[in-house]
Amino acid sequence: MLINNDWYKELNIGNIVSSEPVSGGDINLAFKIKTDNEEFFLKVQPNNDESFFDHEIEGLKLINTVATAPQVIKSGTFDNCGYLLQRYVEFGTGSQFDLGRMVAQMHKKHAPRFGLGQDVKNAKNPKINTWQDNWGEFFVQQRLEILVKQVEDKVYWNSYRSELMDRFEKKILKYYQKTPVVPCLLHGDLWNGNVGFQSNHQPILFDPDVFYGNREMDIAMTMLFGGFTNEFYDGYNSVYKLEKGWEKRVPWYQSYYLLAHLNLFGETYGSSLESALHQSIGY
Repeated sequence: MLINNDWYKELNIGNIVSSEPVSGGDINLAFKIKTDNEEFFLKVQPNNDESFFDHEIEGLKLINTVATAPQVIKSGTFDNCGYLLQRYVEFGTGSQFDLGRMVAQMHKKHAPRFGLGQDVKNAKNPKINTWQDNWGEFFVQQRLEILVKQVEDKVYWNSYRSELMDRFEKKILKYYQKTPVVPCLLHGDLWNGNVGFQSNHQPILFDPDVFYGNREMDIAMTMLFGGFTNEFYDGYNSVYKLEKGWEKRVPWYQSYYLLAHLNLFGETYGSSLESALHQSIGY
């Protein structure tokens, strides 16, 4: 796909001198666009419309109330594509301790209940965000079960995984009947590809999938693919100390993210999901 003169007219950001493809994640096309005065980052979702980015825009705005994320310029639909235009971020280096502190500050933004209000249906991994009082019921009914239906339709499911998931869900429901959780603003996809440092060394968060939930979900995601040092967790705990026993609950939430990856990328993640479910049932 090329960003041509028709796109330039649609974006309406001044005299564009260059555009080049850049890395933009697994599910979008992405471009760096330079004008006479500024640089922009354009994300494009082919064969879709601007509603694809509504949830991301909401997340960027929420995070920017308490932390740092890219600034949204505009979104729209053009040439059978949804798009999102942001200010370009120049990368630099920074402190993992500071990154941990910023994530903790984001988590200190609370809500009375779990969810967000708006469902996310125009997405590769749909989510039901109806407000819910009980964390266990929210996690099982509005996260796990939604994805199980997705992978069943794609024939990535079987009776063995169904049995493991059933035991896991019963454990979650029982545990959170007696264990209170404070609803925190979550990034929702906090792996090392969605964090970075600006040229001024300040941390920044990208590509959010926000809702108010159990902050242990975000922490579990940071530990799934690596890239976060001990300094990150030290910085986090200096602002918002994690609850006792959180390490043992990491597989609970990694199970969700591995289920999401099974839905997105297929059987490559099947054995990892089974392993995480085994660990989850064992604790």
